[in-house]
Amino acid sequence: MSTLTYLKSFFKDKDVASVTPTSKFCIRRVCRPIDLSRDQTIVEYGAGAGVFADYLLPRMTPGSRLILFETNELLFEKLREIDDPRVSLFDQSVEFVTDLLGDELIGRTDFIISGIPFSFLDEQSKASVLQQSVDLLKEGGKFLAYQTSGHLKEPLRNAFGNLKTSWEWRNIPPMTIYEAEKR
Repeated sequence: MSTLTYLKSFFKDKDVASVTPTSKFCIRRVCRPIDLSRDQTIVEYGAGAGVFADYLLPRMTPGSRLILFETNELLFEKLREIDDPRVSLFDQSVEFVTDLLGDELIGRTDFIISGIPFSFLDEQSKASVLQQSVDLLKEGGKFLAYQTSGHLKEPLRNAFGNLKTSWEWRNIPPMTIYEAEKR
């Protein structure tokens, strides 16, 4: 998807946090902890136009699942073009992720990838989304996020009790990469 489409979404929708798609460098760094040779259930918050899906799907096993959340209408329409039975789409907010996904995935999700702008959420909503994420993940499952600043460190430590961070400078804007594990 073009940068122009992202720009349109950015100016039309207050919840779109970037004017460009995530770079291949950032995508690879975020996905580094995922063993794509095994069946995985991956949930993505803020899937945008599907750049992570484009990276993951050719590498995922036939028994894997990719569940994408995106509330921006223009970006969601782009996601609807993905023709893969392993993909499920939701155009609802992740503020209700456990209700939307139900008991089938609670405690059974391997990875959550998140690009949603947590800085746009109030503290209660942020804590709720992170707690629901902990609930969704299985033991050893990981929450992988990329954000434009270090503002998510404390909330992730509070929710998960652990955290690793790194930087990806080869993205516009540069991103803080977060990795928290359910233990």
